[in-house]
Amino acid sequence: MWNSESESVRARDYNDALTSSKHDVKTDAFEQRGQSWYVATDIPSDFLVQIGDASFYLRKYPLLSRSGKMNRIIYESREPDLDKVILDDLPGGPEAFELAAKFCYGIAVDLTAANISSLRCAAEYLEMTEDLEEGNLIFKTEAFLSYVVLSSWRDSILVLKSCEKLTPWAENLQIVRRCSESIAWKACANPKGIKWAYTRQPTKVSSPKWNEMKDSSPSRHQVPPDWWFEDVSILRIDHLVRVITAIKVKGMRFELIGAAIMHYASKWLPGLIKEGAGTANEGSNSSNSSSSSSSWKGGLQMILAGTNDDIPTIQARDQRMIIESLISIIPPQKDSVSCSFLLRLLRMANMLKVAPALVTELEKRVGMQFEQATLSDLLIPSYNKSETLYDVDLVQRLLEHFLVQEQTESSSPGRQAFSEKHVYEGTQRGTIPNAKMRVARLVDSYLTEVSRDRNLSLTKFQVLAEALPDSARTCDDGLYRAIDSYLKAHPTLSEHERKRLCRVMDCQKLSIDACMHAAQNERLPLRVVVQVLFSEQVKISNAIANSSLKEAGESHYQPMISNRKTLLEGTPQSFQEGWEAARKDINTLKFELQSVKANYLELQTEMENLQRQFDKMAKPKQTSAWTSGWKKLSKLTKMTNLEMNDIGPQIPNADQTRKTPRRWRNSIS
Repeated sequence: MWNSESESVRARDYNDALTSSKHDVKTDAFEQRGQSWYVATDIPSDFLVQIGDASFYLRKYPLLSRSGKMNRIIYESREPDLDKVILDDLPGGPEAFELAAKFCYGIAVDLTAANISSLRCAAEYLEMTEDLEEGNLIFKTEAFLSYVVLSSWRDSILVLKSCEKLTPWAENLQIVRRCSESIAWKACANPKGIKWAYTRQPTKVSSPKWNEMKDSSPSRHQVPPDWWFEDVSILRIDHLVRVITAIKVKGMRFELIGAAIMHYASKWLPGLIKEGAGTANEGSNSSNSSSSSSSWKGGLQMILAGTNDDIPTIQARDQRMIIESLISIIPPQKDSVSCSFLLRLLRMANMLKVAPALVTELEKRVGMQFEQATLSDLLIPSYNKSETLYDVDLVQRLLEHFLVQEQTESSSPGRQAFSEKHVYEGTQRGTIPNAKMRVARLVDSYLTEVSRDRNLSLTKFQVLAEALPDSARTCDDGLYRAIDSYLKAHPTLSEHERKRLCRVMDCQKLSIDACMHAAQNERLPLRVVVQVLFSEQVKISNAIANSSLKEAGESHYQPMISNRKTLLEGTPQSFQEGWEAARKDINTLKFELQSVKANYLELQTEMENLQRQFDKMAKPKQTSAWTSGWKKLSKLTKMTNLEMNDIGPQIPNADQTRKTPRRWRNSIS
């Protein structure tokens, strides 16, 4: 803690000055008997001051000579012999009034960082101003605050901590503001050349930027920039907000401010930084508020063993206030805090029902650096009485914020020029494709995990899988694993639903191993299996062609591969096995398709016959005798022609017989 060399000397001088004030009543000290205080004097007391359970038996005159409030109470009272007054609302309570009473009696008062704030507020309450006596208590305490406390790091921290019980007096007297600015100035100042000591433990959490800066520190003996984290973390959240706000005004680096916020959260929000903290942290630090007395282990354990009703009301209110305050003071710059910290903060914000506006702001912050997230951090339970185990809608919103942020950055002129430069040089891919690819892998892993939930609807799965553009995935193996896991957990899906599910996957982006697995997967629709086999055949052919071209490029004098057999012998064994399996599967499918086609043609023919018979039966025959006679004649004519055609080949001179002229009979008459 920050210690000035002249601090003790200054404190001694001011304490000596307090004993030099004039007093009219000779006294040695105050005597305490139970909850009552008596002045050890020869003159009996004539005035009782009661503060809570404590009673002070005093003389009127020392109090009236230095306290304006006592003057008003006594002289404005309608009772001429008022001998008792109750001051339950005095800031600082009996302890502060004891010191003020001793000052009125001229007894030496030892001013320290622990009692100066309460004594200053009590002096203001009792109106111990310079109008009554020169060098009154208000002047003395103000001088001690300005010249002793504010010049010391340690005393500034302790005084600000002691102001927690003095609201709103300490705020109105500007004690909180002055201490906050003093702490901010000392935290931002260069500690070289100043003799100081601090309470520091190894920082467990820090922002990504802060990790890089800490690793590149030039000297181990140099004072670390995070020396003030532990001391500031003892403050209440509203006072921390004042300190951080003052530090921002001083211009401290945003990554250092973010690391301080994360350190504070790890101390006051157990279970936020490391899951499974459990009961080990319960009650371990008495300086923390009641919110630090219990912790949760996150994930599935929270769903099974804890609900919102299990959290005490006061504890939930305190933790909610801490989370809302931390969200409001996180620096707006990207990477000021880690994405993991933001997601865990978001988990607790949803659990404790933080204000929706702050939750939305936190979701946007997560979207700014969503590519840094991990699967364990994304598995946030659903606290809004949803049917699903995990909050899939939340991840969908985070992904949308990420895409909006990426689109905004890509449309900016500076970012666009940066991307075009790297694409032109060919040295590396732009930041945007890399970020989207990392997010695509993360989303595929998340879908694989949540697909085991039987309550997850097909629409939610499909919307989340199709949220990213096609360019974000160079390989769909992760997406295929998620689809296969979803089909396992939902065996009752119809054929149409399975086809709809498989549309989110591009079979041409599957690796050879994934294609071989999909070709034997009975859960996939037949059409998808055919597409997978076709893409696998294309990949194998391309691989064979590329390997042959590569070998031809390495040696121009190698003989050309003559036939298909020699080509296959020159390929790796894995390609040959894959090709044989693919060829067998293709032949089997061709045979099945031909069988199905033949069966289809037979069914079609039978259908046509049945249709004709039905048409005949449906139309009644209404024919006359004349028409029926003609039909019989036509049938006889057809039968005669058929018989003649059958007999014709057996009679060789049939044609000649027909061609002979007919003999006419001569009539006798």
